[in-house]
Amino acid sequence: MPTGACGINCDACRLKAQGLCSTCGPGMSEESRQKMEAQVRILGFPCPILECASRNGIAYCLRDCPQFPCNRFSSGPYPFSEGFLKMQERRRSKTGQALDPTKEKIKVPPEYWEDLKRKDLVAICRNALATEHPPEGLILGFIGETILIDLQGSVLKIGRQGRWEKVSYPLLELLSLVYLLKASPDALNGEMVSVQQLKTSHFFQGPHELNLDPLIRRFGNDAEGFKSAALNIGGELQNLADASFKILTFPKVPLYYLLWRGDEEFNPRLSVLFDGSIEKHLSADAIWGLVSLVSDALLKGSVL
Repeated sequence: MPTGACGINCDACRLKAQGLCSTCGPGMSEESRQKMEAQVRILGFPCPILECASRNGIAYCLRDCPQFPCNRFSSGPYPFSEGFLKMQERRRSKTGQALDPTKEKIKVPPEYWEDLKRKDLVAICRNALATEHPPEGLILGFIGETILIDLQGSVLKIGRQGRWEKVSYPLLELLSLVYLLKASPDALNGEMVSVQQLKTSHFFQGPHELNLDPLIRRFGNDAEGFKSAALNIGGELQNLADASFKILTFPKVPLYYLLWRGDEEFNPRLSVLFDGSIEKHLSADAIWGLVSLVSDALLKGSVL
């Protein structure tokens, strides 16, 4: 492929057109191996960016590496300017989605917080598998993270290095409140169901269809990359498709992502399955938002 692991497209370079230079290729490619051998032979050492990508199974740093931009980019004179790298850092550091999947601004109704404050927290914790944390509120697990539902301040906080830090993530805030208010005493039933099998399946049509296209574009022909992305956010690998995993979001809400590679006859396919009890714990619009949040986490390499 003409694009190197660093993101430079060699087909747009005259040096390659004139045969004076060859592409480095993606980090896991044969081109990258040959390029590093040539670099060692001529320069005595390989490109540190290409070597890192190859060693860590990263095809393209900008797209696939959650650590981008790392010091391998900032300490070198190229390939990107300081301004470009700072722009990447600034945009990637923005926590959480401010828009819902239809690009409308997410608003958390204040009455959700008020409703939760009026509820019996003992019953809430029992149903949602949360833990009381007086005097602030309660603690809830979410994809390996520990979230404090601060009822005093009506905010979410996350545990970081022994202290609580406020999190501005409207979608996660909304989903957490919906889950806590709706979660029933029912346990998981162990039956995996598709969106078409839900009682509220009619909701997931038209503008509310699960948007899995970005994941298919990114991972449709990269099952190993899909597995790596899943493991990176706490996924548990399953043996259900070419690449599949289970991810426990809220304590009673596992999601199952299944990917089938494309070939000459069929395009890649991606499905999301749910435990049959999911509608006991989340409303249809919350299920839709949760899939969007997890899919976004897979693409960017982190939940928060």
